[in-house]
Amino acid sequence: MNESEFVLVLASIFLQASPLMIAVAGEALTERAGVVNLSLDGSMLMSAMTGFVVAYTTDNIWLGFLAAALVGAFFALIVAFGSIYLKQSQVAIGFVLTLLGDDLSAFLGQNFVRLPGPSFSKFTIPLLSEIPILGPIFFDQNVIFYFAVILALVTYWWLFRTQPGLHLRASGERPDAAFARGVNVNRVRYLYTVLGGALVGIAGASYSLAIKIGWSDGHTRGFGWIALAIVIFGGWSPIRGAVGAVLFGATKAMATYLQRAFPEVSVVAFNSIPWILMIAVLLVVGSDFTERFTAILPKPLQGPVRQLLRVAPPMALGNTFGEDP
Repeated sequence: MNESEFVLVLASIFLQASPLMIAVAGEALTERAGVVNLSLDGSMLMSAMTGFVVAYTTDNIWLGFLAAALVGAFFALIVAFGSIYLKQSQVAIGFVLTLLGDDLSAFLGQNFVRLPGPSFSKFTIPLLSEIPILGPIFFDQNVIFYFAVILALVTYWWLFRTQPGLHLRASGERPDAAFARGVNVNRVRYLYTVLGGALVGIAGASYSLAIKIGWSDGHTRGFGWIALAIVIFGGWSPIRGAVGAVLFGATKAMATYLQRAFPEVSVVAFNSIPWILMIAVLLVVGSDFTERFTAILPKPLQGPVRQLLRVAPPMALGNTFGEDP
């Protein structure tokens, strides 16, 4: 692989990771508020289908993204209403919506399978795109990539540098204390669950309108679950989640490269690599491996490394709060 091919592969990895970065940022907001939205896989499928169909029939890609965001927000609203108002299991509602979104997207989108449709073209940033190696990777990209990067940075800033972000995190960590200080916990949970769902919808449409252009049954199947896993891997941080999305994209690229290098090996074996690595990482970060690993490091490094690998969910994640919104 020469230098130009290597640059193209890296650019492709970042582009392929962009929808996952968007979905991870959305789910991080939702879970930081204390709500688990397990409908991501079905929501992304419905959003990918809806976004493509609306963009195809109206010849307007922005309307496609708007429709996809509304679908994702609606799925999330069902989760929020069922858990906050009806006091039902967030996990059960999410699973049912995932199955519904999968089947419904296949049924409603059957007449639009493999049709050519509108898509984003590359947006080249003058001067910066001419920087050797870095220019083609970061500054000669799809609009979706720029949006994903900006979203991750803004979401991190909102969560950890603003007062509304503090209220958001308090609603997921210590809702009783937040309520005592005047925060309407359930209203905050409604807001960020719906907002996170809208971002998940945009992520779904990003696949059908920018990455895997077009629509087919199961177009984004599995990526919702990957986004949920990356949220955990990233410690509910949008920045770390974005890094996790890029690492997953890199494993996908590695699997493709190995498949070409060893054509005699089954395709299934290489396609399984990203999923196996993701499961392994989750097992590691969810165990006492972190403490064992940091204990053997020099003392000056133990604190930063422990903080980097720390994975602790919001303490009230998945729990309902008693006050009405």
